[in-house]
Amino acid sequence: MYEEQKIAVAIPCYKVEQHLERVVQGLPAFVDIIILVDDCSPDRTGALVDRLAVSDSRIVALHHTENRGVGGAMKTAFAKAVEMGADVVVKLDGDGQMDASYIAFLEEGLREADFAKGNRLFDRQMLRRMPMVRRIGNMGIGFMVKAASGYWNVSDPVNGFFAIRTATLSQMDMQRVADRYFFESSMLIEMHYAGARISEVPMPAIYADETSNLSIGKTLFSFPPKLIVAWIRRLHLSYFVYDFNICSLYLLVGLPSFLFGLVFGLVNWIHYASLGRPSPTGTIMVAVLTFVLGFQMLLAAAQYDITTRNPFDRRRR
Repeated sequence: MYEEQKIAVAIPCYKVEQHLERVVQGLPAFVDIIILVDDCSPDRTGALVDRLAVSDSRIVALHHTENRGVGGAMKTAFAKAVEMGADVVVKLDGDGQMDASYIAFLEEGLREADFAKGNRLFDRQMLRRMPMVRRIGNMGIGFMVKAASGYWNVSDPVNGFFAIRTATLSQMDMQRVADRYFFESSMLIEMHYAGARISEVPMPAIYADETSNLSIGKTLFSFPPKLIVAWIRRLHLSYFVYDFNICSLYLLVGLPSFLFGLVFGLVNWIHYASLGRPSPTGTIMVAVLTFVLGFQMLLAAAQYDITTRNPFDRRRR
């Protein structure tokens, strides 16, 4: 128990036979339940999971008969943690990239929040040790995750080291949470609709000899379309279904004006350029005015969205 909370640590296991035992041995003594989910790993990870379960009574060994991805493994672990009466579930990877000693700090982050996640970006030294490719990818994908989820104050949204209350899990639509590597992002997106509050805990990432199963190229091509769809859905539900406010008006007027000015200006510029004639002043003014008006209103909508609390959070500040 930690502060009278029953703690479960969930570890999705796939090709981690070289690291898993060390990760499990490094878990704090206050952890009540350790859920190891063998996600149909092709190596000896499954056998290791069973062997570890024999050596430690806290360990629950679960096996998938087919690979479901990190999200599928975590959803299995979530269900088991709820079944066993856990108050909090901590996600910890089995490859040794996460420092288990920070589990206590994640628990402290839950004192005034429903979800606490690690942040590798608060410390410059930590940031310098992060591989450049990961750093650039985190920045781009991270911004899109913020827009799609509405959690603009989360600095490291793609970090997979987190703790969540089981009460919050019960309020989420887990069917919409992705099974594979979009899992962490989709968790944030769905927590928005549960009105969950988030805190961040500074911590390091450990990069050693582990091999990531995540393809950077696949991430850059597959994540953005999903995040754009989630962003549009959030705006629709937040400002046109669940609520209607000044931001709704900004979007209703600003988006058509912006698009009209952009398309009208480009079409006429191409038309008159093909004729070898300058565009009429009136045509230019119409395009510029509608474009600028629309752009300003979209900026106002963005500012409102960033600074206003989650409309799905029914609790008062």
